[in-house]
This record gives sequence, C-alpha cells and structure tokens, in this order.
Amino acid sequence: MEEGARSCLLQSRSSLEQDIRASYLMDHMISDGVLTGDEEDRIRKQAAALLELLLRKDNQAYISFYNALVRESYGDLASLLHNSLPLVSPEAEKSFSDGGTRYVQAVLSEGGVPQRPVVFVSRPALVNRVREKLYRLQEPGWVTVFGMAGSGKSVLAAEAARDHALITECFPGGVHWLSIGQLDRSDLLVRIQSLCFRLEQQSQEKDPSSSLHRPPGSLEEAKERLRFLMLRRYPRSLLILDDIWDSSVIKAFDIQCRVLFTTRDRSLADCVSGSKSEVAVESGLEEDQALEILALYVNGKPQRLPEQARSIVRECKGSPLVVSLIGALLREFPDRWAYYLHTLQQKKFKRIRKSSSYDYDALDQAMAASIQVLSEEHRELYIDLTVLEKDVKVPAKVLSVLWDLEPEEVEDVLQDFVNKSLLFRDCHHRPYLYYLHDLQLDFLAEMNRSGLESLHTKVVRQYQQRYSQGPPTSGDEECLYWFRFLTYHMAKANLTQELCSLMFSLDWVRTKAQIMGPAHLINDYVEYGAILDKENSEVRGHFQEFLSLNGHQLEQRPFPDVVQLALSQPDSSEVYRQALLQAQERATRGGLYLDWMNKSSLKSLSRLVVQPHQGSIYAACFSHDGTKIASCGSSKTLRVFKSTSGEKMLEIQAHDDEVLCCAFSPDDRLLATCSSDRKVKVWNVERGTLMRMFEEEHEEQVNHCQFTNTRRRLLLATCSNDKKALMLWTGPPNTMFGHLEPVNHCCFSPDDAYLSTSSSDGTLKLWEVSSANEWKSIDVADMFPEQREQTAVMVKCSTWSADGRTIICAARNAVFVSIRTSRLSTVHLLTITLCHVGTHMVAIDMTSYVSSLQLWDIETSKKMADCSGHLSWVHGVQFSPDGSLLLSCSDDQTVRVWETNRVHTSSAVCLKRDSDVLFNNGDITVVAADNRNRLQVRGLATLQGHTRTVLHCQFTPEGHTLITSSEDTTMRVWRWRTGECVVLEGHKEQVRCFSLLTTSPSSETHLLSWSFDGTIKVWDMSSGERLQDLVCHQGAVLACDVSPDGQLFATTSADKTAKVWSSASWECVRLLNGHQDCVRSCRFSWDGRRLATGDDNGEIRLWNVKDGTLLKICSRDNKDAMDSLHGGWVTDLHFSPDNTVLLSTGGYIKWWNVEKGEALQTFYPTGANLKRIHVSPDFSTFVTIDNIGILYVLKKVE
Repeated sequence: MEEGARSCLLQSRSSLEQDIRASYLMDHMISDGVLTGDEEDRIRKQAAALLELLLRKDNQAYISFYNALVRESYGDLASLLHNSLPLVSPEAEKSFSDGGTRYVQAVLSEGGVPQRPVVFVSRPALVNRVREKLYRLQEPGWVTVFGMAGSGKSVLAAEAARDHALITECFPGGVHWLSIGQLDRSDLLVRIQSLCFRLEQQSQEKDPSSSLHRPPGSLEEAKERLRFLMLRRYPRSLLILDDIWDSSVIKAFDIQCRVLFTTRDRSLADCVSGSKSEVAVESGLEEDQALEILALYVNGKPQRLPEQARSIVRECKGSPLVVSLIGALLREFPDRWAYYLHTLQQKKFKRIRKSSSYDYDALDQAMAASIQVLSEEHRELYIDLTVLEKDVKVPAKVLSVLWDLEPEEVEDVLQDFVNKSLLFRDCHHRPYLYYLHDLQLDFLAEMNRSGLESLHTKVVRQYQQRYSQGPPTSGDEECLYWFRFLTYHMAKANLTQELCSLMFSLDWVRTKAQIMGPAHLINDYVEYGAILDKENSEVRGHFQEFLSLNGHQLEQRPFPDVVQLALSQPDSSEVYRQALLQAQERATRGGLYLDWMNKSSLKSLSRLVVQPHQGSIYAACFSHDGTKIASCGSSKTLRVFKSTSGEKMLEIQAHDDEVLCCAFSPDDRLLATCSSDRKVKVWNVERGTLMRMFEEEHEEQVNHCQFTNTRRRLLLATCSNDKKALMLWTGPPNTMFGHLEPVNHCCFSPDDAYLSTSSSDGTLKLWEVSSANEWKSIDVADMFPEQREQTAVMVKCSTWSADGRTIICAARNAVFVSIRTSRLSTVHLLTITLCHVGTHMVAIDMTSYVSSLQLWDIETSKKMADCSGHLSWVHGVQFSPDGSLLLSCSDDQTVRVWETNRVHTSSAVCLKRDSDVLFNNGDITVVAADNRNRLQVRGLATLQGHTRTVLHCQFTPEGHTLITSSEDTTMRVWRWRTGECVVLEGHKEQVRCFSLLTTSPSSETHLLSWSFDGTIKVWDMSSGERLQDLVCHQGAVLACDVSPDGQLFATTSADKTAKVWSSASWECVRLLNGHQDCVRSCRFSWDGRRLATGDDNGEIRLWNVKDGTLLKICSRDNKDAMDSLHGGWVTDLHFSPDNTVLLSTGGYIKWWNVEKGEALQTFYPTGANLKRIHVSPDFSTFVTIDNIGILYVLKKVE
C-alpha cells in the first residue's frame, strides 16, 4: 500500500474502529476479491482486526474499503480517506470495475470517446466526483469540468464515462463525444454537421427505415437538427463537449439535453439554460501518481527512478501535461533526466514538445493560448502578476494597490481570471486569496524576462504612493503580504539604497516583528545579506545579531519595547545608536528607558535563540545537511525550523504525551519521534504526514530514537524503560535484551557497525548491528566503588567520535572515554546529564548552581569553553554535521545555536545574585559573593569567614561596615578594610536577609534579621547581643522592610500573608491577606503611606498602611512563557523618591506607574531569577546580578 494511504488509515484508525460495522463492509470486499473467506473468519466481525489486516494489504484493498464505506452510507468516514485514494494500474482498474466490459467499449467507441492514453494512471477521487454529478443529471442540464491547461480534463471526462453501471442506468442511449477547441463559426458548423451525420448513421444501422438527411446549411439549422436527434432518437444519452473556449460555442449546444463539457473557463455555463453543476480539476497529480506515469513511460518502477524524477514532478507541481510530455520524450531518450529537469528549471518551455494526443506543439503554446483570449486591458493586468512569488496567495487589496483600482474592480478582474483557469482562488479564507500555478508563473516570468525589474519597481512605487505616511498595521492579509514581500520586491527591482534604508531601520524591525514575529525578519537578513553587505556589512551584522539573540523575547505577548531591548546592544552597534536617539527623544515626553552601562565587558556566545514550544524542550537535532532543526518536548508537538533564522517550516501534534526525542533519517526526508505514550512514529518531513507507527513494540515510555548514519541500510534504533533496545524498519524488530534497568539512550557508530546503549543499571553495552548480538558490556558503575553501595549509578548517554574509534559516556560526575575496549579514562566534573561529541570536542551539560553547557577537548581532558545562557536544565546537545555549530535545548523553552569557534572559557568571576552597592558621587562599589563563597568587593577586598553560601550582604550608610548573612545560620558585621568581624548567632536555619532598624527615641541603629525558622530577631551590631526574638509567621519569613520613620516594619511569609508590626511595642498591627502564593518581597513607600508586596506568582499588591486596604494590583493580564506574571518570583521592590514609580524584580525588571498599576518599562536580562536590585538615591541608576552571574549597571536615559 502507498505510504500516503497507509498514513491516512493510521491517522483515521480510531474514528473508523469506533463507528464501522465490519460485517457490513466485508461482503463488498470479498466480492472485490481483496478478502478471502479464511480472513473473514479470522476477523470475526471486529473492526480493529479488519483495519489491522487492511494495513498489510495493497492499494486495491484500500480502494475496495473506501468503496464499501460509500455503499454502506459511511459518507463521513469515507471523506476521511478520500484525499489519499491511491493510484492503480490500468489492469488493476479493470479488475475493480466493470468499466472494461465489451459493452462499455462498444458504446464508447460508437460515440467517439477517446481510448485511454497509452500511459494512464487513474485519479479515482476526481473520477468518482464527476460520476456522482452525472448520476444526478436526470433532467437536461450541464456538468462543467474545468481546470487550467494540461490538468487532464479530457482524460478525466472520458474515464468518468467508462463505467458500465453509469451507462446502463443513466445513459443507455449512448455517450457521444465531440472535440471543439478554438474555432470560428464555419468550423463549428462543420463539427456539428459531423456529429449529426454520425448520429443519423448509427440510428439507421439500428433502424433501417430511418433515412439520412442532407447536411444542415447553417448553425441555426444544425442546432435544430442536433436537438431533434438528441431528443427523439437518443433521448437517454450523454453529449460530451471537449475543450470549450467561447460562450457562443456553448450556446450552439443549448438544446435541452444532458451535456458534460470541459473548459478552462468555468463561467461559460452561465449563458445556457438547465441545471448546472461543476467539478474543479486540480492542477497537479499527487507525487506518487506522477512518478507512476514517468515509470510507465520508461518501463520501470517508481521506486527505482533517478532522483531527478522526483525533482521534475516538484518543479511542474505534478502537471499531467508536463509529466506526460517529458515522459514521452524520455521514452525516446531515457538518459536525459537531468537535461529535461534543467530545461524545466530554466523555463525553456519550447523544448518540451508535443505529445501525439495534445493539440499544441509545445508547452509554451498551451500556456499562451489561455492568455490570448483575454481582452487587451486584462492581459496587461495579468502580466503584472509576474511579480508574485511561487506558492504565495495574495488578497485582492494587494492587487488594488498594484493596479491602482478600487477593490470591487479588482475582484471583477480576478473573477475573470479565475473563470478562465488563469488564476486560482482559495475560498477557505475571507477575504478570498488568489494564486498562480507554478507553470503559469514560470511562463509569465519567461515571457516578461526583460521587464521583470521594472515590474517589481512598479510594485514598490505603488506601495510607497499608497502608504506614504507609514506601513499598514492592520494585521490583515494585505498587511502581512507587504511586510513579508516588500523587501523581496525591492531586491528584485535592484533598489539597493531603498532596501538598505528599510532594513537598517529600527522602526521597520519593531513593526514587522510585532506583526509577523522575528523569524521572517532574520530570514530577510540572511536572504538579502549579499545585497546589504555591498552597502554596509557591519550594520547588517548588527541588526542580524540583535534579532538572532532577542528573537525569543520578540515572540512574547504583550510585545516588548524594542527600543529598550536594543539599548542592551554594544555601544558600537547601529541598533544601539538608533535606540538611544529614540529613547532620548521619548524621555523628553516622559518615557522611561534604561541604558546598560557595563555591557561592553560581556560577549554574547549564542548565534540564534528560538522559542519553538510552550513548555520544556526535551530534544533538538540538526538535519544532516545542517539547514533544519527539529525540536520536541512537553507540548506533545514536533517542530521543524530553519537553522539560520528560526523560521517555522513544519509543526505537528505528534503524540498523546510528552515527546522525548526526535531524529532525522540520513537523507533528511523522514523524522522519527518517540514518546511517553510508548509509541514511535515516523513522519514525512516535507508533507508532515505520518508514514509509520510502532505502537506495540515497547511496553513503557520510549526514551530515545536514532536512525542509522548512512543510507546503505536504513534502521531506526529505540530504547525504553521496559529495559529493551530495538532496531526497527522492515520486517520484525531486532530486540536486544541484556540490560536490567531502563535503557536511557542509544547511538549508532558512524559506520553503523555498532549500536551503543546506556542504562540505569550502570552499564554501557555495544551491539553488532548486523546480528543484534551483544559485542561488549562495560560496567561503568565500577568506576564509582565508594558510591555504588549507596545509590545506583545511572549511565545517562553515550556518543561516538567522528572516526568511530572512541565512545564517550556520561554518568554521575564524570565523562568516560573508551577506545573500543573496556578500558576507561575519566574526566571528573559536577553532575552531568548529557554529552555529545563533535570533531575533537565533547559538549557536556552540567547541572550545578545554574545549568551550564561546557566544551571539553577529548584528547587533553581540558575544558575549552563555557556556554552560559540557558536559564534552566539543559535536556539535549548536538553538534552540527561539520562541527561548526552546537545545538542545545532546555526547560527554559528555548533552543540555542552556538558557534563553536566563538565560545571561549570566561576568565571573569561568576557572581552570585546576593549583593550590595554603594553609590557615592557617581562612583559605584559592588559587593557580591562568588561561586567559591568568597565576598568580592570589586577592586577593594576579599573577606573569608562564612562556612556556607553567603545569602545577603549590605553596607552601612557611612560605608565603613559591611554586614553579611549566610546559610551557616550566622550573620557577620565586618570592618571590611581591616577584616575584623563580629559574629551574630541565634537563628536555627539559614538567615535569608536582614535590615537596619533605627529605633526611637534613642535613634540607635540595630540589626533586624529574619530566617526560614519563622522568626525575626533584633541585634546590637556592636556587641552582637540579641535584643528581641519574635515568632512572626507559621511559615518561613521570606522578607522584611522597615518604614522610613522606623516606627513600623513589615514581614512576608510562605504562609501567603504579610504583616505590619510596631517597632515600639513589637506587636502586629496589620494582617494583609489576598496573595495566592508565597509572599516573597515587600517595601514601604518613602512617605510611609503605601506598602508593596510581591508573591511567587508574579503578582504585586499595593496596600494602604493606615487601614490595611488593598489599593491596586500590578500585574499583566496573562501569564508569560515562564508561567508567571513576572517571569518568576517577585523578589525585590523599590519606590521612587516621589512615590510615583515602583520598581520590581523577578524573571526580569519592571517599572510601574503606582497610581494606575500599569507597567512603564521592562528590562530583560540575559539570565533570569533576579534576587535583588540596588537603586541610587535619585532613582536613576540600578544595579543587579542575574542567575548566571552577569552584573548589570542600568542608568536611566535622560
């Protein structure tokens, strides 16, 4: 059975099993000869068993099953299979219908109906559609079969009549064929005279008493003679008129009989009387059908045709005319596949010459004939369509701009083109969309080759005239067309200056990204890079890099402020220059923008960042040619996108559960996926159709899948939690038993001689692919003798070097390198989740404080690079085929592409997010803990003393004292210049934070600390004496803040409440309820009248301190991609000195209008999960550190 038909059956299987009664259908299938009595007994009237048997049969069984559904009134189910009806050979067709009986042959021969072409492939769906219309043609009327030149209308009309039941039940008087074509009145008279003579002659043979009449002398007389013959002597017959061009011709046959006619102009039936119906003929055959035709011409099999055959079919979009013409030529010259493909690609239609059954000497004449029937005015408008791109559908409004006509006038013109099959209309959209067949477009391009540049210039000028005040922003189909193709028209018009002016504009970038997303923009800079580089390659690079690294941000809704994003670009970038000018101009009108002052020290290592799915991404892989990337994850979808721009090429709802892995076949035509639903599926990459499904081979979730690396023998390896690994494709699967725990990963060697499997049982096994026998077992767990008794050692993955001599596996805190023996050399690291080998490097994911991707040299066991950028666990890494790129995917919902020659080992200290800052006359001093639990005072000192992670640090106002708190449950008060310190002990759990508290009336400054132990403690900083000990909440105390006058302090907790306390009586004076999650942060306004609180759901609430009432909720309407209103927990809050603006941190930094609760600005850091932000007294400078250790010094643009 053809793969398309099999895929359709698989996808419709559940619907069919639920609704059909197998016993009703099997009688029909047995009579068709596709089921035997023994098979009927085995099925036992079970629908599932019938479908299972059907999948193992051929095309004939599929067609028989389809016909049985139709006969038993399962019309809705038959429609599911309709579009995938397979082709059958002439012999098979005859065996399936009585269309080949002698009676039918005799009737059609007498009526002049053409025989089947020498090379014929059935189109059953279309044939059945025409027959259905003919069955309903009980009274005088018309069936119109219309389509573009060479779509196979004539063959289809003849084949529809070649049916015994149709003739005997509906047209026992015969079927009479008349070929028309383009002719004048005198030629038409001759044709009708000939038909009348033939009808009279046949009548005399049946009734000798009837006599022959003289030929009619005029069209009017001929029409009356034909009317008499059809009504009196052939009352139950069908008249088929082939290739009607003109309404005057069709009127000559308006004689109250039943007529089927073929035409390129569907509107011709409007001028005649009687019932009317129509059948549109698709412009192209399915690929399998077209390949079958070519195979029949060269006496071969479709699967053995050269690769050029498939390219020919794609180039002509399966046009029956072109396929037949080229097939006939190949029969004479079977070694000219490449030549005829080149001829098609070069649009040399004159060289594709006549087939004996067609009216035109060459393909170009057939195309030109359709255009010549247009009026001169419409012909000029039709030529303008030369500028359209292939496979692009345009709304009438676009052509209204191009032609400078009213939309209603344009629609009338387009209707004329559609009626004459010169244009196609997609009626599934409102408003309608219009498009040309590739052959029509190629013919126009060839015909107007010398004027193409001027035609594209006309498009640009008409657009500029219509939209002189700015581009359209409606978001409708017309707007989308201009944003997608304006750059294309400028490039084709050779308007280089205007193209550069447009694409080097931040305004254009902002508007296009908002309407179409970033992928199309990035693709423009890639596609037109050569043109832009002639003007300024450096600026082109600036814009392309900005989009590639911020594309995932531009996918967010609500849409981010592009000017603010662009301010994070290097100072030397043209993007930054334009953004700064716009920010300064907007700042004069009250706009708020932040300039990242210290960004020059940071180099971005990613080449492209894409957010293809909503949810964690578990796997991503390059195609073997490096042009595509496939990804899958918790969203249950499979997505394929361009590796250069991230532009989506395909998206499939692939499984019923999380998709755990995806892999390309060696020729990149297939994609395999495996899932927690225990199924393995194989997809056609180009069409997105399901080709194969393995649903019974594994009993538990399938963890990994991989195709062989070479095309010699295609195999698909899979492994599962059921402790098995399989090699699948044709025939029964090869099952590899031996692992005692789930198999996590499988990988073919480069030459496909061996398969490696990694298991939770602590072993790495190598299998011979040819025999599926175990070749070697390596006990990786033996490398951890001290840990083996405590917990199991899991081998997570393995990968091979390019030469196949080295295999690398990852387990626990090490990477092991084996040279095809059980001897292992070890690289000890932190906890490792996965690895992949390039030409001489191995990429390793480190699950430490932050998920870190590292590159190591295999031979020297030295780390070569850190790839920091992902914000959560990394699930997959893979090098591109040439090793120049590295692909990674993560729980942060992004896929990143890295250039391996650009990434480098950073020498900078990686700071933790707990820090404090001194602002002193424009100077900024930052203190923060590093990844070795040392306090880094930038440029000043390093303080040692805490035994565990430092959680918070803060300078006293005079700057001489530094206070720190730690996971070791202590706080320390440092004289940081000398290193002296006082240790404060008393908390039972880690001390998350603290604050300075000035009490009255003594105005002494004490230290207020809070901890996960649910308490607040007050300390004397000089002596270290504990002054107060309060139990404040049922849960951990997460934040505390002191009012500006020192009279009150607020606490927030994991118990979802906030409280306001008196610092005089140490009693709770306000209980604030309403948050739905842990309340993580709080801050008093400078006038003490408001309290802001933020929770782990990203919600910020503003309270009236005096009475505890809720004033405002600051939050976005919808959660963002990180499933929070703020991209994460709200961890810090600050009011501006005038109390009109509130600053908050979470996954990013936001500034809010306090009165309205609306966001004023958002700054997106490279990392995420910000803990604190430090604000200068004048609210103009902001300092923070993200979760990957990057320091941000932001200054308000003035």
